Amino acid sequence: MVHPGYSTRRIASELKSADVIGNETAFILWHYLRRGHSLKAGEYFFDKPASLIDVQNRLARGDVYFHTVVVPEGFTMFDIARAVEGAGLGSAADFLKVAQSDTALIADLVPDAPSLEGYLFPDTYEFTRMMTMEEMAAAMVKQFRQVMRQIGLVPTSAQPLQVTVTMASIVEKETAVADERPLVASVYYNRLAKNVALDADPSVIYGELLAGTYTGALHHDDMRFNSPYNTYTHPGLPPGPIDNPGKSALEAAMHPAPSDFYYFVADAQGHHRFAQTIEEHNKNVAAYRKAMRGQ
Repeated sequence: MVHPGYSTRRIASELKSADVIGNETAFILWHYLRRGHSLKAGEYFFDKPASLIDVQNRLARGDVYFHTVVVPEGFTMFDIARAVEGAGLGSAADFLKVAQSDTALIADLVPDAPSLEGYLFPDTYEFTRMMTMEEMAAAMVKQFRQVMRQIGLVPTSAQPLQVTVTMASIVEKETAVADERPLVASVYYNRLAKNVALDADPSVIYGELLAGTYTGALHHDDMRFNSPYNTYTHPGLPPGPIDNPGKSALEAAMHPAPSDFYYFVADAQGHHRFAQTIEEHNKNVAAYRKAMRGQ
């Protein structure tokens, strides 16, 4: 690690301690002979022997080591925080603190956002250990803005951005099948239009995650959990996104399929069955349970 403000002598000492170079004095002399080629701060990775000149050239170029952080679609800010920590870039708690408080990053888009949840776009990122948690979060928000422009996501008075992203986050959790997402979105929009509770399990789970009470599985009692994210007891959308949706889910929330469906249930084969009435839905649920018993 070469920290900002390190003198050439300190850098030479660090490199010698790490067995990257064998002679500190030679390193310092060579640096001054080059006149003006500053050595860049950062983390450097040496996986094979290198000459003193090669080492100097790498530090002068700023050929720093990048850590990969993979953020899959549907990751929550809690998941992302663990991924950042797993990549060796700092503690999960520090990233989570930024994700829960640094809403100035999206204030122009969602002035009253409760956190950055929903706007930390899923992607593969390359970060250095010299970057702050704020800079990492900002890079993810920047990627969200780029995709937002790419797909033509324009907030309107009829449908603010928070509504679209929140809907997309629920759709993201409900199905991994891209072709089904517009239909899933249509079910929830239809229920919203009729002021029918969304009954979305993923939103209940998210409420428990925020409260620190989620045990890894939902039970019947959880449906009475007192939280604005409990879409069984609170009609309408939850207060904000429940994860960070990808492009396909955002597009589904923007362009739901035209349908008269109000219900859907898994079909035990990775897809869903959709229904217009509760009677039809109950038959689909019975078929699902029978299929699961037969596995």
